[in-house]
Amino acid sequence: MVRNNIKLLRNEAGITQEQFAKELRITRQTVIAIENHRYNPSLELALKIAKFFNKQVEDIFFLEEDKSSAT
Repeated sequence: MVRNNIKLLRNEAGITQEQFAKELRITRQTVIAIENHRYNPSLELALKIAKFFNKQVEDIFFLEEDKSSAT
């Protein structure tokens, strides 16, 4: 499962979901879905998010291993 730390980064930057959405030209509902791990952004949007926070994509998005499939 793909996870992210966008909510943490956004809160650290002191910006609202609405401000973040406006900067990225997406809806607030999309921000909510991404932050709640219900929607994985396109590569283009992931790159825009990384650029916004001046981070690498890998610093924002990461794979969470499914513990039930571990051997």
